[in-house]
Amino acid sequence: MITPSDVPASKLIERLARHLRENVDAVTPPSWTIAAKTGSHVEKQPQEPDWWYTRCAAILRKIYVHGPVGIEKLRAEYGGGKRHGGMPQHASKAGGSVIRKALQQLETAGLVETSKPDGRRVTKDGRKLLQELAVELGKELMKQLPEMEKYQKGD
Repeated sequence: MITPSDVPASKLIERLARHLRENVDAVTPPSWTIAAKTGSHVEKQPQEPDWWYTRCAAILRKIYVHGPVGIEKLRAEYGGGKRHGGMPQHASKAGGSVIRKALQQLETAGLVETSKPDGRRVTKDGRKLLQELAVELGKELMKQLPEMEKYQKGD
């Protein structure tokens, strides 16, 4: 059976973001997202108009793949190098507010739940949604790439 780990992450995140935008009312961008940066290591706010849905989808997939994770681990994952002019870059974490609000909305939608003390994990509904989208995407990819057949053998 095809799992979310078997399909390309970028395609799954794109499809999941579209699903969140069209079908999940609990996931909506807060009013401040038009002017917010995603961390101190970036110079500008995101240029894509629907970046909130993409970030929520990416967070949901990351929680699925990496098990229960907390906000600090996600901040480190989405962080990057902060430039200091001529000096070398240093690691900087992403902003916690974007990740925290996205997780709260995913919890309200019933896709993520809190598991103390580990952090957040995907619920059964979230797991089902990710697997359905992965199977759908996998079938499309198998038409384009016959070498993807090896992932279908488990059915």
